[in-house]
Amino acid sequence: MPKFHKLKVREVRRETPECVSISFEVPAEVRSEYDFLPGQHLTLRTHLDGSEIRRSYSICASPMDGELRVAVKQVPGGLFSGYANERLLPGDELDVMTPLGNFALQTDPSAQRSYVAFAAGSGITPVISMLKTVLRNEPDSQFTLFYGNKNSESVIFREAIEGLKNEYMTRLSVHYVLSQEDPGIELFHGRIDAEKCRKFCQRLIDVEAVDGFYLCGPAPMIEAVRSTLLEYGVDEQKLHSELFNTAGATNLESKRDWAKSGGIATSHITLTLDGKTYSYQHNSPSETILDAGSKVASDLPYACKGGVCCTCRAKLLEGEVEMEVCYGLEKEEIAAGYVLTCQAHPKTEKVVLSFDE
Repeated sequence: MPKFHKLKVREVRRETPECVSISFEVPAEVRSEYDFLPGQHLTLRTHLDGSEIRRSYSICASPMDGELRVAVKQVPGGLFSGYANERLLPGDELDVMTPLGNFALQTDPSAQRSYVAFAAGSGITPVISMLKTVLRNEPDSQFTLFYGNKNSESVIFREAIEGLKNEYMTRLSVHYVLSQEDPGIELFHGRIDAEKCRKFCQRLIDVEAVDGFYLCGPAPMIEAVRSTLLEYGVDEQKLHSELFNTAGATNLESKRDWAKSGGIATSHITLTLDGKTYSYQHNSPSETILDAGSKVASDLPYACKGGVCCTCRAKLLEGEVEMEVCYGLEKEEIAAGYVLTCQAHPKTEKVVLSFDE
């Protein structure tokens, strides 16, 4: 089960004018709880302006770096991102949840593989963890990165990426795609979209030879690249993606009135968390199981509440639920009975869920 520990900030490092990376001191007694796979994320919790704030950020270090570090890009009006970029200092403390996430890559020193990643903006954070780990731990593997940004100044980790290019010249290929700056080559000017992806497949990628594609960024980019790669015959099992936000996603449902459709008037809900069982009457069909359940079990795990991060994942043991959206779970997890409680509404008079399975 994921859990929070209070960790001290070791360093706040300016990466770009709009982004900082934050490293944490991890005490020896909990160090093993923060072991992670490249691509996984941390949920940070603090109180700002009198309210509890939770945000999830991908780990941008490799497990081989010996540090725990995330990057936070400032967004207009962002409460936590503004705090992290403008006020957070070494020595400050944050509640940091143990690592989670399905968007992860496991390396094998004996493997000989080809990886391709498409990232945009802060979508580079989990990808650079993967990239570093593959280059260091799979000496016979290749990695190709397509990285979209507004301009060269906004490229997060540019110095680190260039250093890796110099160190692994024959194994790492990096292509920057800039939307608001002319790089001098039309192929790399603009946004990463379906047309760009087709050209990359025609000129720069041997699609059939790639063992895994990793996509991270905003929904429109991921949908465009994913659909294009499927057009080129890529096996869906080789496609791995993580949204950094759901804005622009074409498969978002229009907001339903769950009090009139989809939900049930009253349902008896039983939740198991960390070996403890909680029960309550769910009397508000428009309320998700997470929101209603948090009133009786305040420690229910969650972060984004947008169907992306999977922090609130639980296994459905009895009854039926319906989710509004589900971006984070793999098909195999859904088939095994897992649901995102931040998106789930009860459909039967009795629902039993476990966060411990």
